[in-house]
Amino acid sequence: MSLAELVLEGNRLALARLLTQIENDTPDGQKALEELFPRTGRAHLVGITGAPGTGKSSLVNQLARHFRHPPDGENARRVGIIAVDPSSPFSGGAILGDRVRMRDLAGDMGVFIRSMASRGSLGGLAQATSGMVQALDAAGYDIILIETVGAGQAEVDIARLAHTTVVVEAPE
Repeated sequence: MSLAELVLEGNRLALARLLTQIENDTPDGQKALEELFPRTGRAHLVGITGAPGTGKSSLVNQLARHFRHPPDGENARRVGIIAVDPSSPFSGGAILGDRVRMRDLAGDMGVFIRSMASRGSLGGLAQATSGMVQALDAAGYDIILIETVGAGQAEVDIARLAHTTVVVEAPE
């Protein structure tokens, strides 16, 4: 069974492996994305951007909780979260400090959180972000929250990727 087929069956481990392959731009990751592409286009993509320290991660956490536990008896939605973090100068991987604010989502099988390193890309997203969003979309997540790295005024890529863009500002 292919990695794409496992993702379509709801295998979370296969999804995590696929996201790693997409982030690393492997041939297997690209092949799986091609297989999954016909299953994309169903999710609503919400970009969350703003300067560092304005509360982007806290907002993402609260939005995910709202979609998982909606008021008035609405149906819970499956939520995928892609959090683009600054790259570690030591490992090149994502610095994961912001995930502490999302710890109350841990254990919810209807939420999938993935951090990824910006790897030097400007514009608030990493080069592989759109592929990772497509994989979550194909995997059946209804809402995909994309948190940008928080670089400030140069973050315009998210407006091209997301259906809805939220700019978080510090209270002043």
